[in-house]
Amino acid sequence: MSVRIARIGKPHGVRGEVTVQLFTDDPESRFAPGSVLSVQWPQGKPDGATGLPESLTASGFRWNKKVLIARFEEITDRNRAEEMRGSQLFAEPHEVELDDDEWHQDDLLGLMAVDTTREDREVGKVTALISGAAQDLLELELVGERRRILIPFVEEIVPEVDLETGRVLLTPPAGLLDLGSEE
Repeated sequence: MSVRIARIGKPHGVRGEVTVQLFTDDPESRFAPGSVLSVQWPQGKPDGATGLPESLTASGFRWNKKVLIARFEEITDRNRAEEMRGSQLFAEPHEVELDDDEWHQDDLLGLMAVDTTREDREVGKVTALISGAAQDLLELELVGERRRILIPFVEEIVPEVDLETGRVLLTPPAGLLDLGSEE
């Protein structure tokens, strides 16, 4: 599965450089010389454009104030740069090394949260991991209810995530699981 990293904007100069609207937080590695990016056209290829490349090989980049200016081996003049305008660039996702206490949202979705303070009572399924500035939150859809709650994803409340058994162990403080319930 590829991820969108940029959209080619207007030409910059006459030698094929282009401005790039970024959708990545790592432009230095994505546009490093030799990086190959696949090309997609959201509206189809422009009329009259022939021989447009299916992929581009980065040959360098530079910053002009806050705008990234990129060079590609397949774009050598202003005319080709203009033809590539509006195309979107995709790359394979980076494999990110996670610490022992870090998780991808996809790993957590669907896991059953279990309250260890109440004899391993099933609380609900994880439906989202919400990243916050101060702390992350787990969103749970409660068992037998249509209600969802947010649990601080901190070690004191979520001491263990067990992917093998498909469970998230909770040690919630009194009343946390009852917040927002109708009494």
